Amino acid sequence: MTNSISSDQDYLANDQYRDASNLNARVILHQRFSENPQGWFPWVFDTLEKLPAQARVLELGCGQGNLWSACPERIPAGWSITLSDFSTGMLQAAWRNLVVIGRGFKFEQFDTQAIPYADETFEIVIANHMLYHVPDRPRALAEIRRVLKPGGLLVAATNGKNHLKEMTAWFKRLGFEKDFSASFTLKNGLHQIKPFFSRVETRRYLDNLHIREVQPLLDYLRSSIPIQEVPPDAFDELRHELEHELEQQGEIFVSKDSGLFLATK
Repeated sequence: MTNSISSDQDYLANDQYRDASNLNARVILHQRFSENPQGWFPWVFDTLEKLPAQARVLELGCGQGNLWSACPERIPAGWSITLSDFSTGMLQAAWRNLVVIGRGFKFEQFDTQAIPYADETFEIVIANHMLYHVPDRPRALAEIRRVLKPGGLLVAATNGKNHLKEMTAWFKRLGFEKDFSASFTLKNGLHQIKPFFSRVETRRYLDNLHIREVQPLLDYLRSSIPIQEVPPDAFDELRHELEHELEQQGEIFVSKDSGLFLATK
């Protein structure tokens, strides 16, 4: 039987995002082998720099705070930033990463489907590759719209349907369908956001992976699934196949398809 990796909240909070280790394995693969030299976080900041110099900012599903730790010098002095996540482990990792920056970040644990702030509190809400994890997205989008001020902006990053498509066969070999992001992509996500915002723009980040070592790729795959459910010899067999491909081709190519929505209230 093939298992499905979905938005199960217990698994996400208590296993997948219990701490930063799984997320780190995925970040490292992109950092080391992406062909776009700009990098994802600087590209996102190119968008954020066009926003108001004075603003209250809320990031939902902040993870370990990579957006801010990657570009600390680009954070406007006039921004008051609240970072939220539903995982205490991720919030602790974010605090450790960001305390050295010397900015007054506020850290809060809550569910995006019930944001504990008053109407029209924020100028900017950021949801970086997290809305596909939310079980009730219409409810979450309504909450985001509610806490945004008139003219406020939602920056919602996600993937296209072809993102990391070469990995699909590898996950199937391990007994899993990695399908959680399919519920909110750069294509179908547009129709989900539009009912809540007056204007929505889609921007794509052009990139691919040229992987020259097998171990970081295996670490990525391990980080994405409940490893205890994988047959013991499955990773060894896959390792041999990937090592052969790398020897024959000189690299393992993986396509990327990601970007973000800019949605104005």
